Amino acid sequence: MSLDSPTSGGLDRSSDTLGDAFYPLFRLLFDEDGDFVSDVERKLEQARMPATVELYLSHALAVGVLAGGLLWLLGSLIGYAMFAFGLVSAETLSLGIPTPDAQTAAFLESLTMPFGVLVSGLVFGSIGFALGFGTLVAVPFSKASSRKREINMLLPDAISFMYALSVGGLNQLEILEAMGRAEDTYGEVAREFQSIVQETEYFGTDYRNAIRDQAMVTPSDELSQFLTDMLSIVNSGGNMEQFLDDKKEKHLRTAKQEQEMTLETLELFGEMYMTLSLFPLLLIIILVIMSMLGQAQQSLLYATVYGLIPLTGVGFLVLVSTVKQDEPGDGYLQPAESPDRLEQSHREGLVHMGLIEDFTGEFRLFDRIHSREGTYKTKELLENPHLFFRDNPLYTLVLTVPAATVFVLTAVIGGAAPLSWDAMLNQPIWGTFVWWYIPAYVIGIPLAFFHSWNNRSRQAVVGKLSENLRKLSSANDTGQTLLESVKTVSDTSSGKLADEFEVMHAKVNYGMSLRSALVEFNNKYHIPRLARTVKLISKAQEASSQITDVLSTAAQASENQDDIERERKSRTRMQVAIILMTYLTLLAVMAILKTQFLDVMAGLTSQASASSSGSQAVQGGPSFGGAVDTAMLSLLFLHAVTLQAALSGFISGYIRSADIISGVKFVVILQTIALAVWAVVG
Repeated sequence: MSLDSPTSGGLDRSSDTLGDAFYPLFRLLFDEDGDFVSDVERKLEQARMPATVELYLSHALAVGVLAGGLLWLLGSLIGYAMFAFGLVSAETLSLGIPTPDAQTAAFLESLTMPFGVLVSGLVFGSIGFALGFGTLVAVPFSKASSRKREINMLLPDAISFMYALSVGGLNQLEILEAMGRAEDTYGEVAREFQSIVQETEYFGTDYRNAIRDQAMVTPSDELSQFLTDMLSIVNSGGNMEQFLDDKKEKHLRTAKQEQEMTLETLELFGEMYMTLSLFPLLLIIILVIMSMLGQAQQSLLYATVYGLIPLTGVGFLVLVSTVKQDEPGDGYLQPAESPDRLEQSHREGLVHMGLIEDFTGEFRLFDRIHSREGTYKTKELLENPHLFFRDNPLYTLVLTVPAATVFVLTAVIGGAAPLSWDAMLNQPIWGTFVWWYIPAYVIGIPLAFFHSWNNRSRQAVVGKLSENLRKLSSANDTGQTLLESVKTVSDTSSGKLADEFEVMHAKVNYGMSLRSALVEFNNKYHIPRLARTVKLISKAQEASSQITDVLSTAAQASENQDDIERERKSRTRMQVAIILMTYLTLLAVMAILKTQFLDVMAGLTSQASASSSGSQAVQGGPSFGGAVDTAMLSLLFLHAVTLQAALSGFISGYIRSADIISGVKFVVILQTIALAVWAVVG
């Protein structure tokens, strides 16, 4: 079994003891050679969880029994309390069983309470066991599925990387070893190859058999097929370079097809959202009409606005997250020749001083440098705070959250903020503005601005990546070294990437290796897509400075990514438009309902009450509109459109870029529209 570290998902010592105690129950309930046990064992291996299936299922049974026992006790107590406090009686639970005499009826009635308590305990206990046992059993399935998803996403770039290594002259075993060491870029794909290398190094397995074994246990069918095909090339002595070139082309096409399927699924979800988001509106309208007839409870309105609307939005967001593919990896690279320097530069930030941290405490001079470095960083931050917040948008929360709290507390202390529900009813717009809109604006506007700025500055680097890679390939093909090609491209191109090439060339002239310069450039922006390209080039240039084919491969992979990105933006733009138009439709309907229905009914009700004071009221018939609290309904409508604006904004941002923070700008815009509309109609 291929394993990670001993604590990466396995069972600790206490869990082993618990599993050993329930092992007899496992043998009683499960067939060790059955399909279920085999499936769990396979998923444990695919999830790289270091636990035997017998011990894992025994532990899951233990957790299920304990959870079931606790919930059984809770359910029994709830059942007993319902009888003891008169919430349920024997008469309400009667099944209508015919009885021949009164004595039998009394006996059956006396059994009602014990039977009800027993059933309540069994129901709760069954739910507890299912949750405890089912959750643990689902963990390896979930982890294996997550690993499969990441492997399939990274496999086209990983094959391009292997092709570059093959072009550079590495043999088959060296390619496998290099692929296994590329965990910083290729994540789970590299870990699969690590297993192959470990089998050959530590267990003496022939690497052909190791490839065959890994093809059988990997969670990805795509990788399994690739390893199987690679094995046939290895066994037959075929051309590995040509094989990898063909596979690279195939998987680049496959990546486009999978992106197409994902976008089609998101289109379906967009249509579903139209229906789901309008359901609370329809329910509110029905409840308002029933309130006018005196047949509805206000608690249902509160539950719809403050419960159903948020649950619907959050549920849809979770549903989208199961399909939307975010970019795997953090984008950072770590070369082998200078780990200390680059590791410190990677950790350098607001508190960490960088490379000098390794030398403090040895000599007084280094302590002084450390102190001066802190002073310099503080001065730099105070002189250019906008640049710091551009690079670290979430740090705006350190200032905006306290500022929003101060604004709200000032309003509360000054008596401007309503502190009761009745006060909110008297000042619905102002109260909502103080308690919701002020914090939302103070926190959301700076976060949205700096996050958008950060995205633009980072994406400007990859905007011309494909074009510049083609230029690098052409320059390298003329006989220039890679460093000379970098200089040529920086002189003949424009944009941020060309500027970074010029900086890179200067660093190499001052004594830095080209590979370290490439890695520092990558880590400055830490974009996963850029990291894979830099990894491809930096590894290939170790073998030779003439890497025209590798640069062409990198350009092709980047162009393929550009095509996927353009298609994604085009299709998701339609989904965002659907969500925004759905919200604006909901807002318009709520405003019309407020102005043309509630206000009119309130006027009619006031006229009717005024006329009834001078004449006798008509007896009989329903009191239509008499029990409607228009102030309360107006407040609930405002809160409904405000909550819907926040949820629609976050959903739009997540669909657009698989980043929840990117939805903040949509939240600010939609809530501003809602506030402006309600300021007119409210």
